[in-house]
Amino acid sequence: MTTATGTGEEAEPRSAQPRALIVTTYGLYARDVGGWISVSALIQLMDRLKVDAPSVRSAISRLKRRGLLEARKVHGSAGYSLSEQARGILDEGDQRIFGRERAELADGWLLAVFSVPESQRQQRHVLRSRLSWLGFGTVASGVWIAPRHLRQETREVLERYELSGFVDLFDADYLAFGDVAELVGRWWDLDSLQRLYGEFVETFAPVANNWAGDDAQAFDDYVRALTAWRRLPFLDPGLPPELLPRDWNGVRAATLFHGLRERLTEPAHRFANSVIGDVMGDVRAG
Repeated sequence: MTTATGTGEEAEPRSAQPRALIVTTYGLYARDVGGWISVSALIQLMDRLKVDAPSVRSAISRLKRRGLLEARKVHGSAGYSLSEQARGILDEGDQRIFGRERAELADGWLLAVFSVPESQRQQRHVLRSRLSWLGFGTVASGVWIAPRHLRQETREVLERYELSGFVDLFDADYLAFGDVAELVGRWWDLDSLQRLYGEFVETFAPVANNWAGDDAQAFDDYVRALTAWRRLPFLDPGLPPELLPRDWNGVRAATLFHGLRERLTEPAHRFANSVIGDVMGDVRAG
């Protein structure tokens, strides 16, 4: 898999879903301008990412149905604002995506023991999804585990989603009878995560190594990189380095992503703001 190199030579990346690209764009740039982007500006930004206007409109429609975007006119121009739900999701995600700490071996573990009645099976699905989102692995049915340093975040999320009544949380230390480094491979699918991190490195290392683009290219490369990256921290429990496989790709992937972020954020922001600002200027003038 490859992506645009930033040298003026275009290579075909593995396609990102238009919805994911739009969410990334809103997360990066809409909150700076009140949460609203006009349809015209969004189409121009997505055109840079090779997403055509019909695909943009279709993706917006899906995001609207999910309650993440809300239609709103500004100075008579059609556009979409982030919903309160979407703002909350993006705010929660920022900490994980851009700077979640990795656990230390001495931290110990957090156990979530839960039972949800069959009559509330939908809540069972929501609970499992939230625990997975937090980074929990599965020890047994109804017994999930995470590094202990996630306990405050876990409490807050369970309370926010009204799931705390189904769960008991315990601080824990592993005493016996197995090797923890082997057991974490059962509790989490580290092989798949190792592969996904490796794919990220394979895709975006050429961008970092050869980048010499302009502001528009920076926008293209950064939005694609962040779109590919932002799901990975939600799959990674942040285990202590001693418990990870040798040559863990997550270290290389994180170094690569944060290097791209440092290099591309400012020029990408200039490009996005120029498009959004130009369209807003036309809207006000009209």
